[in-house]
Amino acid sequence: MSVTIRTRHAFHALLATALLGWAAVAPAQEAKPAASGTVTAAPAPASPAAATAAAPKAEGGIRSQNIFDVKPEASADPNYLNQTNGERNKVQPGNNAPMWRQVSGGVTGYSSLPVSQAPEAGNLIQRFVQYPGSRFTNAGEAWRQVRNDWIIPYGAALLFVTLLALAIFYFTRGPIRLHGTETGRKIERFTPFERATHWSNALAFVTLAISGIVMAFGKFFLLPVLGGTLFGWLAYVLKTVHNFVGPLFVVTTLFMIFTFIRSNWPSKDDFTWLRHGGGLFGGKEPASHRFNAGEKAVFWGGVLFLGSIVIASGLFLDKLLPGFVYTRGEMQVAHMVHAVATLLMMAMIMGHIYIGTLGMDGAYKAMREGYVDEAWAREHHKLWYDDIQAGKIPAQRSQPAGAPEPARPATAQQGTSA
Repeated sequence: MSVTIRTRHAFHALLATALLGWAAVAPAQEAKPAASGTVTAAPAPASPAAATAAAPKAEGGIRSQNIFDVKPEASADPNYLNQTNGERNKVQPGNNAPMWRQVSGGVTGYSSLPVSQAPEAGNLIQRFVQYPGSRFTNAGEAWRQVRNDWIIPYGAALLFVTLLALAIFYFTRGPIRLHGTETGRKIERFTPFERATHWSNALAFVTLAISGIVMAFGKFFLLPVLGGTLFGWLAYVLKTVHNFVGPLFVVTTLFMIFTFIRSNWPSKDDFTWLRHGGGLFGGKEPASHRFNAGEKAVFWGGVLFLGSIVIASGLFLDKLLPGFVYTRGEMQVAHMVHAVATLLMMAMIMGHIYIGTLGMDGAYKAMREGYVDEAWAREHHKLWYDDIQAGKIPAQRSQPAGAPEPARPATAQQGTSA
């Protein structure tokens, strides 16, 4: 036991001696050897300020610097705004403002695609423009402002006010009823061809109107109800229907114009009808020919004028008109024109639909069956009725060739309201 204790004490003493020796030798090794080979004493520590001034600059490694500490600032260069992207990167690495300034200014870059197939393949952002109702900004944003700030809200207001006015008129005044007694004698108002032309055009218009309303306003009243997935499919289907029914509307509108233009030619009697408001607000209905001034206004203003604008802009949006490059700017202008003309046309046709269905007794049946009673013709279109009585216009225009011409073909069974 005593031997073990003595051995342990000897080991501890040896360890302590080694530690003391290392502590004495280490400072001497850190000192630089003199020219004679002797070790000189280490100099006394200097003050903190002197040590900082004498410290060598760090070299190598990754360094960062505050851009506001760069002197002089790159923007102080008089040619700063005219620098190319390469010049800017020399003074401000990573600053690609010159490149994006060109992009936002509408500069078109190189593209190997032919212009006829991809006219704007090298153009990312359109040039700055100011459409009516928009700020001066790039054309895409300007178009969005016109659509969202003007066409959508005011178009919806126009349709709503028109519908509200018709509803108020109907519930306060009711339909225009026949004051006389029906005679049972019929006059052909519309031939089968005229009715087929009208109904095909009407069905095409209603289809386009409904699909257009859903695409323009559906996200406000259908999307919250149907949800995104179902509304997306509905909008996609209606858009496809819209594109295919459009050409049908073009053809039927041309048929409408050539079929009814003769009967819609203006006459001096139309001013009398307009001056009395067509008798809608009291009083006797003014005399008119086959179509009164209100119907002629719908034909010339709605079908011919607005219809031509809607058709031309719609065909352009479908890229069916030859000779155009179809750039984004052209498409934006065509869309704005198409939307405005369509909304105005819809408001006008809503009044026509009202008069032809709920607003006047016998008007819908005339277009459905083609005939009206003599009393109806005499009360609503007296000048037309007088021409038939005088033999200037046949009462039955669609009879087969060679058959005897009845003045007023009618049966007692047909003597119901027309």
